[in-house]
Amino acid sequence: MKNKANLFIILLIPYFLFAQDIELNVFASGLNNPLDLKHAGDNRLFAVERGGLIKIINPDGSVNGTPFLDIDTKVLSGGERGLLGLAFHPQYQTNGIFFVNYTNNSGNTVIAKYTTNPPSSNTASAASEEILFTVNQPYSNHNGGDLAFGNDGYLYIGLGDGGGSGDPQNRSQNLTTLLGKMLRIDVDNPQGSNNYGIPSDNPFPDATNPNALPEIWASGLRNPWRFSFDSQTHNLWIADVGQGQIEEINMVSINQAGLNYGWRCYEGNQTYDTSSNCPDSSELTFPIGQYTHSSSGNFKCSITGGYVYRGTLQPNLNGWYFFADYCSNEIGLLKNTGGTWNMTFTQPYSGNGWTAFGEDVNGELYVVGIDSGSIFKIIDPNLSIADNDLLKVSIYPNPADNLFTIKSSNPQILIETINIYNLQGKLIQSISGNEASKIQVNTKNIAKGLYLTEIISNTGRKKTHKLIIK
Repeated sequence: MKNKANLFIILLIPYFLFAQDIELNVFASGLNNPLDLKHAGDNRLFAVERGGLIKIINPDGSVNGTPFLDIDTKVLSGGERGLLGLAFHPQYQTNGIFFVNYTNNSGNTVIAKYTTNPPSSNTASAASEEILFTVNQPYSNHNGGDLAFGNDGYLYIGLGDGGGSGDPQNRSQNLTTLLGKMLRIDVDNPQGSNNYGIPSDNPFPDATNPNALPEIWASGLRNPWRFSFDSQTHNLWIADVGQGQIEEINMVSINQAGLNYGWRCYEGNQTYDTSSNCPDSSELTFPIGQYTHSSSGNFKCSITGGYVYRGTLQPNLNGWYFFADYCSNEIGLLKNTGGTWNMTFTQPYSGNGWTAFGEDVNGELYVVGIDSGSIFKIIDPNLSIADNDLLKVSIYPNPADNLFTIKSSNPQILIETINIYNLQGKLIQSISGNEASKIQVNTKNIAKGLYLTEIISNTGRKKTHKLIIK
């Protein structure tokens, strides 16, 4: 009885604090160590697998058997190494150009360009690779790995400090190395012998830092594990993994150049190591949001950055920044309301290991589970007004013991199929509704716990409910 009560409280915390909750709808499964998810300006999603493959996920959630890109032989995979990031050129639909970040067989970071011909093709040739640059990695961790285009048309690249506890060589504060930095390059106007150019308004080198590398846009990052641009405001959001206590979220305007986020001098807004090469704190940019490894009662260890929701199907999620913690399996939400940044966490979705979020062409959000190999679509069960009103589906009792009932009160909408998933995205049971308006489901053979119940109508509409089996 105690366990059930605790679970009920955890589920309701986000609702009572912020008058909202989220549900995860299994969208695709069967992936192998997925690390990233991007769209190319059409209705496909592209899942990046750590081993060196990129796979296409179709609008119905099916995964193409033939990879979009296969560079397995070029990639050193394992731990924090592998094929780590993907970004499609803003004009991909006409030029077919995309970029990846991967760890080569020497253990170093490679930023490479590929071309798909035609852009609508479901496969890209590994032979089209054009390496922009390589960054030597002193350790096997803190590679960063994300790539994204800003609305200025430039490619941004997040690199970690190169590893080693506490950034032992203080690389993040050293402007003569690319490690621990956010880079910004012009991929459309190569300069000299390079396969890229330097935007004229990049902040370095300058009079104060004549030896600084010109690719650097910002410094003082430990391991930016996912960053994104708000499609409405164009602000840059960076989730930076902490050392041992604090995970942080940074948000700045895209036109703020040369910022220093403070690592290793600071971890979050707390002093970490100010023994050398640390500017005055007034010169640093501190996070707008942070959490400790013990906050909300579940052990946390590593932040995964996401996106600000700007889709249309979940209107009350508008403006919320989604992120997650890899260890606790919780999803976090952050938003400024009334001048205050409010942060909350969902219940843990155990067995997933959140490694990335994805945004489709319509601004709807997804979250990637490396352990489950699944992609989940984020939905707001309280605010999917059109579908909910049309389906008018209820589920009771919930929590359920041996049986529960699903009923549609709309005579034009009948129940076609009921799918029950565990929180790892595994299909536990599928029941045919035989186009009935009411159906009972036997749960005697399903273990106690929290599940996601997907109800599919005879018109193809879907609705997902949480289901507790006691």
